[in-house]
Amino acid sequence: MDIILLKNIDKLGDKHDIVSVKPGYGRNYLIPQGVAVIANKDNVKKLETIVAQEEAKEAVRLDEYKQIAEKLAGHVLKIGVKSGTSGKIFGSVTNVQVARALREQQDFDIERKKIVVPEDIKELGTYTATLNLHKEVSTTIDFELISE
Repeated sequence: MDIILLKNIDKLGDKHDIVSVKPGYGRNYLIPQGVAVIANKDNVKKLETIVAQEEAKEAVRLDEYKQIAEKLAGHVLKIGVKSGTSGKIFGSVTNVQVARALREQQDFDIERKKIVVPEDIKELGTYTATLNLHKEVSTTIDFELISE
């Protein structure tokens, strides 16, 4: 059964993807929950117009994304974490903490999905995250983990 996803679903697909699922999963869970619709001709046509509208909105924001990338160049975010005496941190640092630090320190509200953080953050120090603001605009930002 082919369906169109209306929301991002882990391990299945992103919003507006057309994916194949087992009929029972689609009929009994995804469609009643409102996270998918059947991929028939009418719904695919609607999807194409919706995707075109969203791409037009993103194209308008392209200049704004370029300005954000220029303003963030050279800035270092400070993120406070709990750590032991040896410098190892408790827990982990994710894109949520980086997004919160961007909002608090630089007044930029960037979706956490657009922030890619390296996986191996286990100690205090300086790290680099990648911000995928747009298909054409990608930048990096340094963040420093400091003990609280």
